[in-house]
Amino acid sequence: MKISRKLIIIAFATSIFLAVMPDLKAQGGGTAVPFLRISPDARASGMGEVGTAIADDINAIYWNPGGLGFLQYYELPTTAGSDEEPPPYFQSSIAYSPWLPQFNADLYYSYINVGRYFEELDGTVACNFIFMHLGEFIRTAVDGRQLGKFISNEFALGISYGAIVATDFGVGFQLKYIRSNLAPAAQGQTTAGTGQSGSFDLGLLWKPKQLDVFGVECGDIFSVGLNLQNVGPKMTYRSMSDPLPTTLRLGLAFKIFEDEFNDLKIAGDMSKLLIKRNIDGSSDALPKSLVSGWENPGAEFAFGLEYWYEKVVAGRFGYFTEPDALGGRKYYNFGAGVRYSIFRLDFSFINTIETNHPLANTMRFSMLVDFQ
Repeated sequence: MKISRKLIIIAFATSIFLAVMPDLKAQGGGTAVPFLRISPDARASGMGEVGTAIADDINAIYWNPGGLGFLQYYELPTTAGSDEEPPPYFQSSIAYSPWLPQFNADLYYSYINVGRYFEELDGTVACNFIFMHLGEFIRTAVDGRQLGKFISNEFALGISYGAIVATDFGVGFQLKYIRSNLAPAAQGQTTAGTGQSGSFDLGLLWKPKQLDVFGVECGDIFSVGLNLQNVGPKMTYRSMSDPLPTTLRLGLAFKIFEDEFNDLKIAGDMSKLLIKRNIDGSSDALPKSLVSGWENPGAEFAFGLEYWYEKVVAGRFGYFTEPDALGGRKYYNFGAGVRYSIFRLDFSFINTIETNHPLANTMRFSMLVDFQ
């Protein structure tokens, strides 16, 4: 497949989304569906929530769909040095996390995705499903009478495509359908407290294999990634609307050391929420918010490292920080992973700096499966 045909696929999918945007647009203020900003996999979480410049497994669908282009074929020991063709890349991942355990509110976050490389498309196609359980609530009348119970939840369904469009340069996108079910219709009302919207992500990843900088060979040492996430119309709840958490992520990763037994890399991410909140409570709509959102103070930063021994056992450490104007979250992340046959199991743990923090002791679990 020629490069132009890959770009046509990406441009066509994006144009479909832009064509339906006018039917979904709304006005309002605030921020909707913050669950879209939760890092899904325990591997990236254990590294301080970084992954934009790594994106080397199926979880690239979240961190950087441009990384999907590099997921082409498995390099299996059985095919090394033989005429046997390596099988196409086919991988799935699931994740689960009890959320905000300090509140004991029965919140949890779950995530599943699957992707495969298709020679006919010269790229990887992946889909994912994110589900956020917000707990059970009791509806009460003005006089205090209980009117029954209801459950709140939010979810997103996405499909992605990524391909290599130039030497060592991957481009990918994701289209998402998002629904927020906060509350059913109350007695005497015809509308429920639900909202729906759509969004797209656009990711770029550069992983140079050969690069000469002033006579120094820098190939296969670092990677640079960019991901513009959750670009879409506002979500309407009855008479009010909130913008999606549109975010720009920039990432840089370095391979510090690698040999037959050891693999050590470090990475860093910067993420900027491109939402402009006005004094009257309203927020700028797209595309204006992509520019005005830079007026908001500060950005989130994350740093992490990962060490693999014999590609079997991994240890991870990370640090996440944001300015007080954005909430002042600061915490350390710890993680571990183990690979056995076609399975990889990962675990992460958040250790907050301040006491009684809602994220304290949050654990994430994820499993990745290679279908060879």
